[in-house]
Amino acid sequence: MGPSGCGKSTFLDALAGRLSSNIRHTGNILINGHKQALAYGTSGYVAQDDAMLSNLTAGETLYYSAQLQFPDSMSMAEKKERAEMTIREMGLQDAINTRVGGWGSKGLSGGQKRRLSICIEILTRPRLLFLDEPNSGLDSAASYYVMKRIASLNLRDGILRTIVTSIHQPSSEVFELFHDLCLLSCGETVYFGPASDANQFFASNGFPCPTLYNPSDHYLRIINKDFEQDAEEGLGKGATTEEAIGILVKSYRSSKIRNKVKMEAAKISESDSGAIGKKRIHAAFLTQCLVLIRRSSLQLFRDISNYWLRLVGFTVIAISIGSIFYDIGSSDEPMQGRGSLLTFFISLLSFLILVGGLCPLLEEMKVFERERLNGHYGITAFLIGNILSAVPYMLMISLIPGGIAYYLCGLHKGLENVLYFICLLFAIVMWVESLMLVVGSISPNYIIGVFIGGGIVGLMILLGGFYRLPNDLPKPLWKYPLYYMSFIKYALQGSFKNEFEGLTFSKEQHGGGTKITTGKEILTETLHVEMGHSKWVDLAIMFAMIVLYRVLFLAITKCKEKLKPVVAAFTRPRANFFKTNIIRAHKTSPTWIELFDAEICDSSKGILD
Repeated sequence: MGPSGCGKSTFLDALAGRLSSNIRHTGNILINGHKQALAYGTSGYVAQDDAMLSNLTAGETLYYSAQLQFPDSMSMAEKKERAEMTIREMGLQDAINTRVGGWGSKGLSGGQKRRLSICIEILTRPRLLFLDEPNSGLDSAASYYVMKRIASLNLRDGILRTIVTSIHQPSSEVFELFHDLCLLSCGETVYFGPASDANQFFASNGFPCPTLYNPSDHYLRIINKDFEQDAEEGLGKGATTEEAIGILVKSYRSSKIRNKVKMEAAKISESDSGAIGKKRIHAAFLTQCLVLIRRSSLQLFRDISNYWLRLVGFTVIAISIGSIFYDIGSSDEPMQGRGSLLTFFISLLSFLILVGGLCPLLEEMKVFERERLNGHYGITAFLIGNILSAVPYMLMISLIPGGIAYYLCGLHKGLENVLYFICLLFAIVMWVESLMLVVGSISPNYIIGVFIGGGIVGLMILLGGFYRLPNDLPKPLWKYPLYYMSFIKYALQGSFKNEFEGLTFSKEQHGGGTKITTGKEILTETLHVEMGHSKWVDLAIMFAMIVLYRVLFLAITKCKEKLKPVVAAFTRPRANFFKTNIIRAHKTSPTWIELFDAEICDSSKGILD
């Protein structure tokens, strides 16, 4: 417990192994006397951000989570019963059919979302549970009932559990639920020991808690450095807030409580406190993929602002383009009309998919990040679910607007040419979606994501071979290698071959007569298209690049995890260190953690948040 900015969230992240790469951690975190990662089923983590899919109801959110977390040996009826029981425990039975809601759509309140986030993590009853401010957004009554239910998990099914929570401004009833208390202020440990002994510690240092006063309010008032107070306001000893914190920190460092903690830490670190037990078995890989496909498909179907809005917008644009280039014919300058039409159509499709789809994708990425860190499923299952659930909507966006524009403009007749054009548009939509995954894995911010993604798409369009012909591109960098790395290059060349091959064009001469030009001549002499391979090879290269982008997303996500310790090792922060001795729960529990002789430092801010 402590005021805002004291280091509560950073401390929990350190214990759970979730520190970001710009924070250096030294010391040891042991689980039952061993250094090991927190595996799925051993721990659960409820973060401050409530990352959930906005168009699913509370019941659907928890039911899909149950299908992902529980093994296949458990029947669907049992999973649903456990989900409904957990919802009742958190008092959400009246909101079971209410959508989560988000930007632009009303749904659950902030407090209800908070309780639903807790439901997801306590569903499997993990033996080690981290909660970062679980009472955020809850009124005093709801906060008490939620915390009481969480506290009751300590001993359930005959198994002792360890619960570590950061909390801000608890009521006196909630405060009485705690066994141990770690008070933090400005990254310093003010007190760590039994919660019932904190009153005596403060009183012995000249800061007694007034009669009939909430102890937690008193502690936070004393150690909150943001607002300076003096003795007239009740601090005692005539000390300022900063002086009071200094007195308490100094007293704690020399106290018997701290010496006892250090002795216990040393003793525990040298002993094996027993095995954690078997790892919990979650759903099989195939089950995970099917559940993610169903869940994502339902989210996409209900999300009007995603594919449905893009479909309507692109259909309107296709009709507009079709009326402007209506029945383009085979006369006049073919490059002027057909080349401009195809280039603009492909370019506009790329930008529309990027701008309209990045925001919903980032929402899904936040949910994926939370569920992946908690071990609900892996990256491969997410990729399969993401691709297969979106394929029908990608086909609609390719088929309906593409067919309208193709028919109205009077492009190359023939079933093969129409099918190729639709396949090409489908590949472009899928490529942009793959690019967004890569961008989203690097930058979760929408504005920065659009900037990076738009810059990449714009550069690829510029290097596609229409606005600047391939033979005229500067060879260093722009042609070799960027021109051959441009996805739009293969899309334009494939569409040009599909359109011009097999056609002849006539143009009236000034002195009379008509000049006949074949489509192949236009491709080689005017557009500088590579004719050494067919249009189907261009399409195959496009799909190969799509696979490459998906693999790149998987590699980036994996590397961010693996390289985090390496990056942290090279980081040399120059900030205040957050020092502590030990944090643990009941030593009789089969699962507990210790953090001793540790220093945690946020190099980006200096002061921990």
